[in-house]
Amino acid sequence: MTNPTVLVVEDEPAVADAIVYALRTDGCEPLHVASGAAALAALASRSVQLVILDVGLPDANGFDLCREIRRSQQMPIIFLTARSEETDRVVGLELGADDYVVKPFSPRELSARVRAVLRRVGAASAPAPPAARHPFDVDEQRHSVRYFDRPLELTRTEYRLLTALLRHPGWVLSRAQLLEELWDDPGATTERAIDSHIKALRAKLRALRPDIDPIQTHRGEGYSLRERW
Repeated sequence: MTNPTVLVVEDEPAVADAIVYALRTDGCEPLHVASGAAALAALASRSVQLVILDVGLPDANGFDLCREIRRSQQMPIIFLTARSEETDRVVGLELGADDYVVKPFSPRELSARVRAVLRRVGAASAPAPPAARHPFDVDEQRHSVRYFDRPLELTRTEYRLLTALLRHPGWVLSRAQLLEELWDDPGATTERAIDSHIKALRAKLRALRPDIDPIQTHRGEGYSLRERW
């Protein structure tokens, strides 16, 4: 995230100046107000990515102000307070605060915490990556697979082996991991049995598309399914 706007709600000028300087140096766009009323006005008119909220404000209790903010907006909030009692920290976190910093504090550390919270929130809200696209169409109910829209005639073991690889395209699965996928008692057979089943599976895939080998061998490590098509 570049240049996120951070609302600093702090009534002590020296403390506010130090926070604003640290945030600006760290690439943020700080917006400072000194009261609860000014904070609500700023949030109503500006897009803000995070709020640093002092609990002890001249016109409002920070906890009450947090409740008011949470009625309409869900940006992360970091409480800033001189109170270090456990009950105060618990109240703040139960209200949905993302962090709680006790005075005296290092402005640089606070800025680092801001960045950490923004990264965490950004990762949580990012869209899920698209499902991997590949030429396999698996019918789990019938235990059947189509490859490039043509049916594959697979044994039970070959089906389980292929679907194990399909669940994690690009991942290198060791022979031991594949044994656990294929048999309820992996100790009943040897890891070399995997090589034989991979060879048979490859032959069936190549019979349909001789120009493509979707199963990759990683010498000394195991096998993976091709990730990009």
